[in-house]
Amino acid sequence: MSIGSKTKKRVVLPSRPDPPSVEQILEDINQAPPNDPAFSILEQTGPDPSRPSDSSVELRFQQCRRYLELNERLQEARGRLLQQREELRAAGEQLENDIAEVKGHAL
Repeated sequence: MSIGSKTKKRVVLPSRPDPPSVEQILEDINQAPPNDPAFSILEQTGPDPSRPSDSSVELRFQQCRRYLELNERLQEARGRLLQQREELRAAGEQLENDIAEVKGHAL
């Protein structure tokens, strides 16, 4: 048994940070300058026959971007529709109450 191994202190490592949210990633991408290394690395590498052409990569990127924009618009529309549905429900209840009140006075 080695005495040296018992006297060694354990190093406590810091905990890992939480992974970024989709919103944080999109914000980071949108704020990145055009010369950001993440975007320019593809230009620095040579052509790879197994990799799709730049035009198809750009097309897919644009499709993904359009999908995200449409998804955001759909979420906003959903929120508006939920609010309008609640307003219509409240208006319906008020109308039913008004009708009951009118019927009550007519008798």
